[in-house]
Amino acid sequence: MKIVKKIILWVLILFFGSSIFFTLVYKWVPVYVSPLMLIRCVQQHHADRPVHIYHRWVPLDSISPHLSSAVMASEDQRFLEHSGFDFDAIKQAARENSKGKRRRGGSTISQQTAKNVFLWPASSWIRKGFETYFTFLTELMWSKERIMEVYLNTIEMGDGIYGAQAVAEHHFGTTASQLTKKQCALIAASLPNPLRYNSAKPSAYLLKRQRQIIRQMPYIENQKEKYNFNSN
Repeated sequence: MKIVKKIILWVLILFFGSSIFFTLVYKWVPVYVSPLMLIRCVQQHHADRPVHIYHRWVPLDSISPHLSSAVMASEDQRFLEHSGFDFDAIKQAARENSKGKRRRGGSTISQQTAKNVFLWPASSWIRKGFETYFTFLTELMWSKERIMEVYLNTIEMGDGIYGAQAVAEHHFGTTASQLTKKQCALIAASLPNPLRYNSAKPSAYLLKRQRQIIRQMPYIENQKEKYNFNSN
């Protein structure tokens, strides 16, 4: 019994120690590869498709500020206000899901960043528990600008496409810094399901979402100014 307790203790020490260490490392070091990127490569291989990853890290000040505004407008309008968790959005999602409406999540950009960097994509209570823990760590150790920088560099934005620079090059033939407001809104509109919605070939639904996001972006710009959020 003592041996079992000692093993459990060392496992816990290793987990907490390594998680805090890597969260500190990623406070400054670019995230060049994520668990999702590796999982997608395995899926491509099993489907007998060419294995490919398009990803190039760029700093936040080399990404159009329209993109951070667009993803906040689309994914998490209270990003600059909350500490990682938007409980109002979670309650709203639970009410809509319980009524049989289209399922929606209550995940913030902070939660999605924690999941992208440290965890696997499949949904489960265990994964959600780890996501909560890593969201707390990132909010504690990183600035909002760093969370957004990591998010915009690791989020899946198409088939094998990860991050602002890759989607700018492959979908719009430009760089992350030169993305227009309309292009950024299209990218943000595709994020709930970037493998289904292609920002390079927008459907009527995607164009509708683009217009909605553009209308909401001035509010986000005001929020960024209010909280001194520097995306450029």
